[in-house]
Amino acid sequence: MDQARRKVTFGLASALAACVMPVPGRAQAVRPTPDQVLQTWYRLVLELVRHTATYTPPVASRAFAYLGVTAFEVVVQGGGGLQTLSGQLNGLGPVPARPAGADYDDAAVLHAALAHAVQSLFGNTGPTGQRAMSAMDTKFGADVAVGLAPEILAASRLQGEAVATHILAWAADDGGAVIENMGFPMSYEKATDPEKWVPTSVIVQQQAPLLPGWGQNRTFAMPNGATCGLPAPIAYSEDPASEFYRQAKEVFDAKVNLTKEQRAVARFWSDDPMLSPTPPGHWISIAMQVLERDAATVEKRAEVLALMGITLADAFIGCWNTKFEYDLLRPVTYIRRTMDPKWESILTTPPFPEYPSGHSTQSAAAAVVLTAMFGENFAFEDATHVDDGLPPRLFASFEAAANEAGISRLYGGIHFREAIERGLDQGRCIGAFASQLNTRV
Repeated sequence: MDQARRKVTFGLASALAACVMPVPGRAQAVRPTPDQVLQTWYRLVLELVRHTATYTPPVASRAFAYLGVTAFEVVVQGGGGLQTLSGQLNGLGPVPARPAGADYDDAAVLHAALAHAVQSLFGNTGPTGQRAMSAMDTKFGADVAVGLAPEILAASRLQGEAVATHILAWAADDGGAVIENMGFPMSYEKATDPEKWVPTSVIVQQQAPLLPGWGQNRTFAMPNGATCGLPAPIAYSEDPASEFYRQAKEVFDAKVNLTKEQRAVARFWSDDPMLSPTPPGHWISIAMQVLERDAATVEKRAEVLALMGITLADAFIGCWNTKFEYDLLRPVTYIRRTMDPKWESILTTPPFPEYPSGHSTQSAAAAVVLTAMFGENFAFEDATHVDDGLPPRLFASFEAAANEAGISRLYGGIHFREAIERGLDQGRCIGAFASQLNTRV
């Protein structure tokens, strides 16, 4: 763990160098194409998520949504058969059109929009992240400007910034724009009923749960955070004959009997904040790998990344709405109370209620969108964590990957089976809203 943390601390500078180099496997044009602009900025964003302390999974999902919509709306204006999401997403008004009488360069518009959006959304990142964003803007901006007439470059920059400014203004009042104290409320009244969540960490800050109001944020494609709500979890009981005890015993026994493969699955999907691009970033990474493998057009990339950001953000709002509706305790709390007072989970238990599993909800939502974009039984390789020393994993479909992400949380000792299965149900409901958006003319 210490080695991993050192790698995270010092990795952003090298990641930046990789971002401004040509995309692996692609010949570098005289100047970047729009698809290269989009892919390169997203590669940097995945690193910024990893290195920005406030970017817990819900916060990261929000950033991916607004970045995706920003890029999508820029690409819409370049032609190619895409249809604006304004009027389809909650609260998004008409995006500023390209003024007539000027010529525009699509790569330059997209670069300007993403540079503006990223530097705003990650304005609270550390000094290394600030330097990375500035260097990316300078270096990549210069590459994009090669061969462009000054008036075209100026008009393109203004238009890109206008689109980003519009999206950021829309974002400002969604309920998630300001994160104080890393997302942990300064005061929080915890319930005292035995089934309710209690802190699982000794860290003072985490004696309150993470982002308890996140489920009230404005959603993107689904009507509100309660739209895909879930039934109450099974009744709490400490009776060894009860279903609740049986599910806890399953978690307890899983640790005792954990196979090497199951341990690898738990580690692969752990996606801890500050040690990874977080769970939503993992699914964005999967989408990017598939898009790059298939040499997708910029229109396809913008469409997929926008829908992925939207559904991931909605998934965390919906999941958090349900988590704090039921406020269920974590397995580690119950197992220590009823089975073994010294029991430890394989993975670190996150500081918020158990039901449903966030990994399950967001993974199933992402799988619905990716299946809609690429088809059923679409096999792929996920190499998200190769740089962290974890080998790629092969999946027969996006649904298979989502199911593995869900069960990984039981292997890790941090979720009951019901939270996983219900979370997958919730994610499928949420993913349907994003996949039904009209993105093509």
